Amino acid sequence: MRFAFAGFDRWRGVFDAFVDAGWEPVALYTVPVDNRIDFNSELVGIAQRMRIPIQLSRLGEADMRALAQQQCDALIVAGYMWRIPDWQPHLRYAANFHPAPLPEGRGPYPLIQAVLEDRREWGVSCHRISPEFDTGEVLASDRFPLDLHECHETLQLKLQMSARRLAARVAADFEPLWSDAGAQAHGSYWPRITDAARTIDFAQPVDHAMRIVRACGLFECIAPLHGKKVFVRRAAAWREPHAFEPGQVVHQYRRWTVVAAADGFVALIEWSPLTEDLRAHIGP
Repeated sequence: MRFAFAGFDRWRGVFDAFVDAGWEPVALYTVPVDNRIDFNSELVGIAQRMRIPIQLSRLGEADMRALAQQQCDALIVAGYMWRIPDWQPHLRYAANFHPAPLPEGRGPYPLIQAVLEDRREWGVSCHRISPEFDTGEVLASDRFPLDLHECHETLQLKLQMSARRLAARVAADFEPLWSDAGAQAHGSYWPRITDAARTIDFAQPVDHAMRIVRACGLFECIAPLHGKKVFVRRAAAWREPHAFEPGQVVHQYRRWTVVAAADGFVALIEWSPLTEDLRAHIGP
């Protein structure tokens, strides 16, 4: 089977699984990355070695026609941020690997909400690409447990491993899975997280604060500090009775700052000023 891949390095395992199953790549469509958290250099390097074309701009109708002329059978998508154009006049198949157990967790980046909701199980789904995001028939899924203190980075790594497992199954048995794909039931759509949802409220217990810290991870949450707001990348917390007002700074050692919460203290370990030009982008 000849296929094009749309995605970036975080989901390279999906690409590798299809190649390992004997599928022949004919094109790579990737996305702009920050080279801080997200990268595409590995996939670009592989595509260069394989001498297949690489495109950094949005996949369009003309690209679909070009794929058809190359006798491409399928478009495989994982982590591609742009809407896929109508593929059906040009390709036999188009499937997306979505980082959620569909029909739950539709949307651009459901990982953070999964941690915020203390989900005990999560997963990856492979579904047919349809006009509406993440609603196409599901070919297969892979699920795994989440820990009590799951964080953004551990969930991200679990998802990458799960996606590769699932891709190996799908690539090995693609056409029967495609034929038997089942329609999704009513589910949930999770929009991109807002600044309000990722802002620590020190009037809440420390567990609430640390859940936000864990959920956002390297993408950073937000905290009020000294009358302003700051990005927080790393924090710690403990329960301890006290008489301080929630949000009051009670101790500082260099940049390590201890803030009172409802039932204890939150220590901001790694943080930086929040400005409009530094505003974090959540998701791919």
